[in-house]
Amino acid sequence: MELKAMLQFRVWTLAALSLVLALGPAVPGLAEGGGSPGSAVTAAGRDDANRSQSEVYYAEVLDRWKREGATAEHSGLITIPGAGTAGKSPDAHVSVRDYNGKNGVLVWNAAADEWIEYEIDVKQGGLYAIEVSYHPFVDAKHRKPVSWNVALDGSNPYPEAKSIQLYRHWKDRLPARTDDSGDQIRPMAEDVSGWLTAPFRDLAGSYEDPLLFHLTPGKHKIRFSGSDPVAIESITFKAPEATEDYKAARSRMPANAAPVKADPIVIEAEAAQWKNDSSIPLAYDNDIASVPYVRGKITYNTIDGQRWSTGNQEVSWSFDVPESGYYKIALRAQQSFMSNRSSFRTIMINGKVPFSELKAFRFLYSTGWKGIVLGDDKGQPYEFYLSKGTNTISMRVTQAPLKPAMVELEKHIAGLKQLAADIKALTGGVDDRNRTWDIDKDLPGFTDQLRGVRQGLDDIRARLETINGRPDAISQGLVTVVEEIDTLLADKDEIPYEGSRLVSLQGKVGDLIQQLNSQPLQLDRLYVVPVQQDFPKMEASFIQKLEGMVVNFLYSFKPKEKLSNVQDDVLNVWVLRGRDYVNLLQDMANEMFTPQTGIKVKVNLLPDASLLVLMNAAGIAPDVTLGLSQDTPFEYAVRNGMYDLKQFEDFDTVFKQYAPGSWTPFYYNGGYYGMPETQTFQMLFYRKDILQSRGLKVPDTWDDLYKMLPVLQQNGMNITPVGHIPFFFQNGADYFEPDGSKTAIGSEKGFESFKIWTDLYNKYAVDRTVSSFYQHFRDGTMPLGIADLGMYIQLAVAAPELNGWWGVAPIPGMKQADGTVARWMGGGMQASAIFKQTKKPKEAWEFLKWWSSAEVQERYGTDLETLNGVSFRWNTSNIDAFVRLPWKEDDLKAIMEQWRWFREIPNVPGSYFMERELQNAWNRTVVDGINYRTSLETAIVDIDREIQRKMQEFNFIDANGKVIRSLNLPSIDKPWEGADKYVKK
Repeated sequence: MELKAMLQFRVWTLAALSLVLALGPAVPGLAEGGGSPGSAVTAAGRDDANRSQSEVYYAEVLDRWKREGATAEHSGLITIPGAGTAGKSPDAHVSVRDYNGKNGVLVWNAAADEWIEYEIDVKQGGLYAIEVSYHPFVDAKHRKPVSWNVALDGSNPYPEAKSIQLYRHWKDRLPARTDDSGDQIRPMAEDVSGWLTAPFRDLAGSYEDPLLFHLTPGKHKIRFSGSDPVAIESITFKAPEATEDYKAARSRMPANAAPVKADPIVIEAEAAQWKNDSSIPLAYDNDIASVPYVRGKITYNTIDGQRWSTGNQEVSWSFDVPESGYYKIALRAQQSFMSNRSSFRTIMINGKVPFSELKAFRFLYSTGWKGIVLGDDKGQPYEFYLSKGTNTISMRVTQAPLKPAMVELEKHIAGLKQLAADIKALTGGVDDRNRTWDIDKDLPGFTDQLRGVRQGLDDIRARLETINGRPDAISQGLVTVVEEIDTLLADKDEIPYEGSRLVSLQGKVGDLIQQLNSQPLQLDRLYVVPVQQDFPKMEASFIQKLEGMVVNFLYSFKPKEKLSNVQDDVLNVWVLRGRDYVNLLQDMANEMFTPQTGIKVKVNLLPDASLLVLMNAAGIAPDVTLGLSQDTPFEYAVRNGMYDLKQFEDFDTVFKQYAPGSWTPFYYNGGYYGMPETQTFQMLFYRKDILQSRGLKVPDTWDDLYKMLPVLQQNGMNITPVGHIPFFFQNGADYFEPDGSKTAIGSEKGFESFKIWTDLYNKYAVDRTVSSFYQHFRDGTMPLGIADLGMYIQLAVAAPELNGWWGVAPIPGMKQADGTVARWMGGGMQASAIFKQTKKPKEAWEFLKWWSSAEVQERYGTDLETLNGVSFRWNTSNIDAFVRLPWKEDDLKAIMEQWRWFREIPNVPGSYFMERELQNAWNRTVVDGINYRTSLETAIVDIDREIQRKMQEFNFIDANGKVIRSLNLPSIDKPWEGADKYVKK
């Protein structure tokens, strides 16, 4: 009992101490220097850290408005000309002029985060939908939708208003071209956007209807913030249109329409009139009933179901109706991507949802292709009255039926997070099995809250099964989570030892939410048929399916191309990337390189890097290989397998086009055996809203960051773990001796750098690991962190609620003696190289120079992103091409500054031991508590032993360890001047 009383006293003491620390910066004398950047922070700041989780979603806000008397039943209509702005940000690039057939419109050529503002005078209060007539800029640099943060009277009425997107229209270039094997090449989409009109919708497609805004009588200001160029004709505020159910809508259609005497209308899904996302690609399906079907050939004959699955992705088809009258509609579709999961689509005829049953039409899971009739639960087809002439049918992804469950799941994640924090506060983060606990006394109410989470998750499981029509993997996943909570509750006094399980449960529920976001559906054909007629046959018969299986099986033994077929009369290029990358490069080589040089090129897909070893051993090798990992050229160079690019007379000219630090991994024995192709950057990501709420600034140096950490940690926040490279390079330490014979981390600078690195965890309490920086960044628990540009794309694509609330900056650096701040950091690269066995070294070099040029890299990156979407951003190593890709201006400035300091670790024989042993040393110091110097000395011995063994193997040192010949590793001691022209202060 005495021990328990002492433990309880300790818990309350820690709580009181935490409160004092939280309030400390506001108390004179406690804050360093009399006042820290976070001097206004209190314990309440913890709620702000989880702002994105605690915000009230649109559905709840709308419900509150309605309870307070707001109504959509009014006749209010307000139209504002785009040119009638009431204000703008000082840096806004706006003008009033003619644009693409419209006179006197607002042309907003946004280059960075800017805003414009309008004032409206509301006579009739109520709920209004907002509709915009707009024209996105159509050019090579602007391809993504126009994204706005919409604020009403100075604030966002709900989180969804932070990222409203105005989409473009894209159309695939058909008919598709074919390659030398007769296979179709996936067609490129072209931007066919003109003047478009669209209502404001939430980005995720979570609601059936457009978003509504509550406007009271009087004057209001509405502000649009964004960085995407657009022309605006008008903004209209109006009452939302009501959608009746099918029975009511059918009763309003013509009663005495004559039966239609016309043939069924068949629409090929791949021949869409437009789509609002260029990355909804066409797909090849080898089902024998898919049309068109060419035996043994790749034919893009369907809409890709896996990629047409998120957000508001919409596809529209036009068709000619021969006679006015009643028709029924069916689709040949496949919905077998996620076991037992249903998908939902909003279906529109001539731009409008004809009745409420089509706001979220359910496509049940089924194996293989099915003929799906648009009809009721009893199988009765819906009847549509269509007028003679051109009509359209559109389908948009929607998550509306699932959104309430997703919101509840997010709340339960927050509940689990709070419970895990309570356990951590109770135990001090120490899992001590010698302690005993009485959870009901030590944490009153804890088990009741956990039972509440458990019951809530079980209720959601039941609801999801009803919505889905059957149990599926997600509902079963919730069963597993509920069972795990039951296990914890069964021995509740053991829960303090199982705090990590509460954390893992958060991740499991979060994964289920991500799965709910996906709504895949593949389409082959659409059928519009007079109601008196039967639908054409939409599924293959058993005999046809059997025939198709046999045909596909036989053609699987007939390879399209063999890597071993190396042609002597062409330049053979192997690419370690996907089929779309290969086809695009082949097209560009045929169009640009061969006519310029007369050199024919054959581009082949290399499915696996290990094949290079096997093919090389068999005496079969390409002339050029692209897409290699940054260490592969070195591994082949030491074995005399790669061509030294330095032998070419104009190599120095090419060398100067890239940051010197990007060449270091390709250096060996005085030569360079690879060329930078793509590279990524480690950047500092930060949440603008959270830093601003605490009066914090983006850290410029590590010392700045150290001063910020207590403020963040007092509010339940932290930063990501950081690797060793910046601490060594910025502190002036090298990894290897210039001759390459041993490691250089045993210098005093090396020991000092290792200590700085490990102190980040031992002294400043940075988390040792993080399961998902992306998720922690979104929920605000990690408002700062270092990650590569993949994180940039992920946030831009998958975190719409943070639009305008995050940014990137160069990583923190170390101040040097001359006052500059060194920011040395690597990031990872892919490389291109010429194989030593080539008989065409000059032709191969000409190809590499062409391929790496700014013009070609920009064109390739632009086409790739148009074909596959923003997530396929081509991070070219050519800086002149990189800056022409569609980056935000402020973000590009930060990336350019970091590019100046790009530097990768060189390779030496045996250097692969470096990373492993440094991590082992880190574990000994941070996890096991061993002295940093002792730990690093152990690593140095192991690293040097392996380096000397490999250096002997390649005849750089003799058996006694004497250096026979030096590697003469390149030395880089100043930032790259080539980036200076793009670095704007």
